[in-house]
Amino acid sequence: MKQNDFRKLGCAECSTGCDLDFEFTMAFQPIINSKTKTVYAQEALVRGLNGEGAFHVFQNVNDTNRYRFDQSCRVKAIKLAAELEIYKDSYLSINFLPNAVYKPELCIRTTLNAAEEFQFPKEKIIFEFTENEQITDSSHLENIIRYYQSQGFLTATDDFGAGFNGLSQMADLRTDITKIDMALVRNIDKDCKRQIIVKHLVKMFEELNMMVVAEGVETKEEYKVLEDMGIHLFQGYYFAKPSFESVATIHWGD
Repeated sequence: MKQNDFRKLGCAECSTGCDLDFEFTMAFQPIINSKTKTVYAQEALVRGLNGEGAFHVFQNVNDTNRYRFDQSCRVKAIKLAAELEIYKDSYLSINFLPNAVYKPELCIRTTLNAAEEFQFPKEKIIFEFTENEQITDSSHLENIIRYYQSQGFLTATDDFGAGFNGLSQMADLRTDITKIDMALVRNIDKDCKRQIIVKHLVKMFEELNMMVVAEGVETKEEYKVLEDMGIHLFQGYYFAKPSFESVATIHWGD
């Protein structure tokens, strides 16, 4: 079955409200602003009901239920975030699967309905996609990003630097936020080549008027080198691990 056929199948499934045959929940990991000492956003991360990692959950996801899963992730993230009142002081960042979106104007309805039902402001929602996902139709992804932005959502590119199409894809998509992959962050305090690459990326993002997040930060040394480069949005175990159905206590690195 072609990718477009799968999308049509997903659109039909969303309209009929078919349920998944497995359950999952969410953990939340903060994205912090080191300059203001505030939480910029909480990223919703898929977890099993007993705290199992995302890999455990994704083993149940296939081409026939990918669309229902994507919609369920959005609803669960918004519901939990509303209960935790995340909207009061930060954004909610939701990962979405571009290949699970047939028509953005139709597939967004579930999100809008959930935001209304749980009284979560839609302008406090970020949609992020990973550069690792195989995208065969880049124009389709660009249409999704443009539509989400037109509806008042922020958009983010996750895992930038992990794939092979980073720069060309970034030029086409122009998301509001770019998250530098941990592969470029790891041991950056000891790696001059990584320092040069990230330093120039930060300058480029600044000129493109994009916010930048350094993700996967695990040590004080990594954090300080990145902050000296002008990065102020961070995510990683150094600040807080994902917290199961709750928000974590932040280690501010002082």
